[in-house]
Amino acid sequence: MIIILVPSVILAALIGYQFGKSKILKDQRIAKSDADSIVKNAQEEAQKTKKEMIIEAKQEITTLRESFSKEVKKQQDDLKQVEDRLVRREETVAKREESLSKKEEKIEDLRLNLEKEKDRVGQLVKEQEDKLHEIASLNQEQARQLVINMTKEEMERTIAKMYAEMKEKYAEEAENEAKWVISTAVQRYASNYVGDITVSSVELPNDDMKGRIIGREGRNIRAFENLTGVDIIIDDTPESVVLSCFDPLRREIAKMTLEKLIEDGRIHPAMIEEFYDKSKKEIEKMIHEEGQKAILTVGISNMHPELIKLLGRLRFRTSFGQNVLYHSIEVAQIAAMMAEEIGLDIEKVKRGALLHDIGKAVDHEVQGTHAMIGGELARRYREKDAIVNMIQAHHEEVPFQTPESVLVAAADSISASRPGARRESIEIYIKRLQKLEEIATTHKNVTKAYAIQAGREIRIIVEPDKIDDQLADKMAYDIAKEIESSMEYPGQIKVVVIREKRSVEYAK
Repeated sequence: MIIILVPSVILAALIGYQFGKSKILKDQRIAKSDADSIVKNAQEEAQKTKKEMIIEAKQEITTLRESFSKEVKKQQDDLKQVEDRLVRREETVAKREESLSKKEEKIEDLRLNLEKEKDRVGQLVKEQEDKLHEIASLNQEQARQLVINMTKEEMERTIAKMYAEMKEKYAEEAENEAKWVISTAVQRYASNYVGDITVSSVELPNDDMKGRIIGREGRNIRAFENLTGVDIIIDDTPESVVLSCFDPLRREIAKMTLEKLIEDGRIHPAMIEEFYDKSKKEIEKMIHEEGQKAILTVGISNMHPELIKLLGRLRFRTSFGQNVLYHSIEVAQIAAMMAEEIGLDIEKVKRGALLHDIGKAVDHEVQGTHAMIGGELARRYREKDAIVNMIQAHHEEVPFQTPESVLVAAADSISASRPGARRESIEIYIKRLQKLEEIATTHKNVTKAYAIQAGREIRIIVEPDKIDDQLADKMAYDIAKEIESSMEYPGQIKVVVIREKRSVEYAK
């Protein structure tokens, strides 16, 4: 039993050992597997944790960076504001320094002026003392006259100062009244004397033609003069006769008739009448063409045919040697340009300006001034009241109703006063120059006066010690007003007062 039991125990022990060993190995394998799994899971967890920490770190870094950037930007903005404040302070300081510098300059100027004023006051005191000594030896009437003269001089200076202040004030307010001021500033009254050319010369092929024009016992020349209303002047001038008539249209028809007769060679009463009728028709056609050409040149439409005809008649009318039709066209063009500059009605101005002298076409047939006659003609042919006022007011015979009316009058004066536009006699020209110089030299403290620019400017030299700048301005104004009230002239006259102090010494 023992022999049998021992091996069995040993076998069982061996089997148990093997079983335990197998279990241990199995447990070791399981433990190792679990360990590997744990390690792997730990590694994976560590890796995941690492990634999460990296992401969190990156996010934190980004947040910190943004926060840092904001802080930096804020500091930069604060710094820029500080710099701007410093720059503004520097500019303010610079301006204050500049202002202080200017004030110092003004103070220096005031000091110099004060010293000059003190010197002047001292001089005045001395003059007053001298005058007092002088007054002491005067009688009552002489002393009274001296006081009046002194008061008059002081009042003149006060008035001159007030004039300068008012002039400056009105200059500041001129912008609000620009249209009216610009219109009235250039307007000037233009005189209305008739100085038409009243004769025309006709050339002859030979002197024998003079006898044929006269005819037997003067029948040809009498028939011609009775039919045309024009006088034929036949004198010793070789190969020429003169036609004389105050009506330029009749004179032109007569001239054309005589030229046709001379060209044809047959001169007798029947031919005179035939050629007169032909010439009259040609002139009427020419009148209509000239009127149409005038309105086309100016750019006007829808005008009554009778007004167009009257415009054409102005082609044969002159005033001071200036053709009235060409003058009217020029006035319309000048007025249109001025209206465009100051914002007035251009079409209305052109129409009124072209028709402003329409009355001159019939003023030798109708009583009244050409302006009033022209206004009535325009009203008769259905022109607007504003156009009628432009015509009648261009010589100030009726009041101006619109700025356009003033503008037409101004353009008329400009055209008439243009150098060379009008002819005047040498006597009138010389008298105007003498009158200008006479008006200027009658004023106190004027040494010399010169009329220049063909009488369109007067230069007045005054005593600089007795006239200051304010009195010089007042003198220019007074002389200009005196010229306006006492003289008639085309255009405008410039008054220049010259106050100049010269110190001259000679080195020997």
